[in-house]
Amino acid sequence: MAGDMKVLNALDSTKTQWYHFTAIIIAGMGFFTDAYDLFCISLVTKLLGRIYYHVDGSSKPGSLPPNVSAAVNGVAFCGTLAGQLFFGWLGDKMGRKKVYGMTLMLMCLCSIASGLSFSREPKTVMATLCFFRFWLGFGIGGDYPLSATIMSEYANKKTRGAFIAAVFAMQGFGILGGGIFAIIISAAFEASFKAPAYQVDPLGSTVPQADYVWRIILMVGSLPALLTYYWRMKMPETARYTALVAKNVKQATADMEKVMQVDIGTEQKEPAVSAVKSGNEFGLFTKKFLNRHGLHLLGTTSTWFLLDIAYYSQNLFQKDIFSAIGWIPAAKTMNAIEEVQKIARAQTLIALCSTVPGYWFTVFLIDRIGRFTIQVIGFTMMTVFMFALAIPYHHWTLPGHHIVFVILYSLTFFFANFGPNATTFVVPAEIFPARLRSTCHGISAACGKLGAMVGAFGFLYLAQPQDKSKADAGYPAGIGVRNSLIVLGVVNLLGLFFTFLVPESKGKSLEEMSRENENSAEEGAEVENHSSDNRTVPV
Repeated sequence: MAGDMKVLNALDSTKTQWYHFTAIIIAGMGFFTDAYDLFCISLVTKLLGRIYYHVDGSSKPGSLPPNVSAAVNGVAFCGTLAGQLFFGWLGDKMGRKKVYGMTLMLMCLCSIASGLSFSREPKTVMATLCFFRFWLGFGIGGDYPLSATIMSEYANKKTRGAFIAAVFAMQGFGILGGGIFAIIISAAFEASFKAPAYQVDPLGSTVPQADYVWRIILMVGSLPALLTYYWRMKMPETARYTALVAKNVKQATADMEKVMQVDIGTEQKEPAVSAVKSGNEFGLFTKKFLNRHGLHLLGTTSTWFLLDIAYYSQNLFQKDIFSAIGWIPAAKTMNAIEEVQKIARAQTLIALCSTVPGYWFTVFLIDRIGRFTIQVIGFTMMTVFMFALAIPYHHWTLPGHHIVFVILYSLTFFFANFGPNATTFVVPAEIFPARLRSTCHGISAACGKLGAMVGAFGFLYLAQPQDKSKADAGYPAGIGVRNSLIVLGVVNLLGLFFTFLVPESKGKSLEEMSRENENSAEEGAEVENHSSDNRTVPV
């Protein structure tokens, strides 16, 4: 065991080096692409409605029917959930690096293909768009467990939380990038192809060239991922996977010596390696795993599930809020491309003011105050703000009170990102054993996506007015926005309680958290007689 502990200790205690930042950029660009691809669809759904579902003589522009809208927006979530489970498992079976390249290629190909949907028939366009967005989501799903695991296994223990959070924070830039690119494209098309507002000329307000706008916005999502493909392929397998799972300490040491440019040196002893093998081989569905990590897995899955219910329900209220405060005028007063620009501008402002700063607060503070504290603060503040929005909801809907509503609403999402949205991603990559790390992260992330579906679609129906005649076309009566906000407040409160199942991993080595060093030490005692050397990992 001396050999592989030596390389892992070197990783844990090494100073922050250039390769740490290249790893953040390589993994982070994957996350930039994920966020761009997942969130850019909300910028173009209104445009798709105008192009493919125009109704002659209608006073309002065409819009996607509820079932089509749910499919277009939600199919990528379904793919992501499947991808998180599949690639999470595969990352532990085949190694992080091999699978990492696959997910990237899948994302690039499907991103391009989703903009090339065939024919001009609305049904065919939507069917092909949904098909490719499902597989795009499948690739994105793989990126979650792999990016987190690779970053946690490369990092030193002092700054590991910040590095994993920095990869996740690239999501904020992806949302921002999508919004800015949509603004530029729509402005360019708007300048080149002038069109009247819908109320002036219903047919003329959607120029034929508008069909290119949504396709270009969706396809550009493949560029950032393609740019980092070469570097992704050049990254060596992580030392922890090579040493602890593939059992090749020599290779792990050679890889890390090359990357860190230091001489670690190892005297690999065969009996020690077989010792690790015999002591640490319990699987996911074993009593030993349940005893050691069962509550941890319940903690990471439940908190991520509950957080995403609240986090993804935001889409419901965004459009209403933007319209209420005048950021987005009534649809009929704009032409099709102008509407894309206005929606993109509003989303970019929200991302700039609340989404991005929250992520970076986490990056700077996670290794100072710890994951647990940030998650508790985040869920507590989200609960407080949700109730503050819900209880006097009628008051906020009156003219003149919108600005305070927007500030409270923005603070809710600031504390989601400086809180559970970041920590639920970081912690599963730190607390499970190396050979199950990617799988457990994938399971936790998949539960999050399940929550996202509940948040995005359950609340779409739930938030409808209680009076059926006032509900949106095609929807049944719901419980109203106010009651929906109260439900979300309770969801956040539950998240706070489940946080207490998750251990604090600040400043501890991955082997200490997963207790892999304990087993290897005990087994090593039977094979060789130096258990006292192996029982402790130098801190």
